[in-house]
Amino acid sequence: MHPKAPRLPARTWLRRVSGAVLALCAWLMGVTPAIAEMNVVAQFTQPTTRYAHGVLGDDIEYGALKITVHNATSKPKSSHLSKRTTLIVKLPLDRVFEDLEPRTVDVDLDGTPEVIVVESSIHAGAQLAIYDASGNKIAATPHIGSRFRWLAPIGAADLDGDGHIEIAYIDRPHLARTLRIWRYENSKLTEVASLPSLTNHRIGEDFISGGLRHCNNGPELILASADWSRIISVVFRNGWQTTDLGPLQSREDLTLALNC
Repeated sequence: MHPKAPRLPARTWLRRVSGAVLALCAWLMGVTPAIAEMNVVAQFTQPTTRYAHGVLGDDIEYGALKITVHNATSKPKSSHLSKRTTLIVKLPLDRVFEDLEPRTVDVDLDGTPEVIVVESSIHAGAQLAIYDASGNKIAATPHIGSRFRWLAPIGAADLDGDGHIEIAYIDRPHLARTLRIWRYENSKLTEVASLPSLTNHRIGEDFISGGLRHCNNGPELILASADWSRIISVVFRNGWQTTDLGPLQSREDLTLALNC
């Protein structure tokens, strides 16, 4: 497998639902969010081939994260309309961002989005990590435990109606095929659910399938069965429940399932 130009993000976490693009508040179903005081934009930089896993279709990963913060509370007539700061989070040489794109979500509901990424160690594999707008790593899941073991993010919202943000991903979508859900509370991540036989990615694809939708019953995770034959919904209703939504024949089936 040979390196190629850094891949463009193939999907975003802001999906089209019922003909409208989900705003950030739609990620926080069941929560009254704080008024946004900061606009945070993040992107990966410093492409590198030092971690030759290639799970996302090429040998390029990223060695740094660029975070730009725009102070939305500045007075409109002030100089340049706002105060903007930019910083770079540079990883040590034994780590990379093994991901499509950073995701900005206000996980602590304080009005300033945090940045959610997949960060991989050359020794211990992937973990889900959260950075604040100052570039500090404020929380992370444990690394999977072995190099070339990866996780595929799904979405973030108050999935169980408890007033806190949960973050969902598939642990080793090609091997373990396990849905894991973690709650962010008191500046740490705690695993609250683990469901087997689910996936959202095939080796070599430069996109992650499925995602998060919100219809009439609160936030739902849309995933594939482990053998890629069925579309599966996961929702919290007095416990985590799975529902078979029908046959899965193509990626477009999962995309359509994100619509109500």
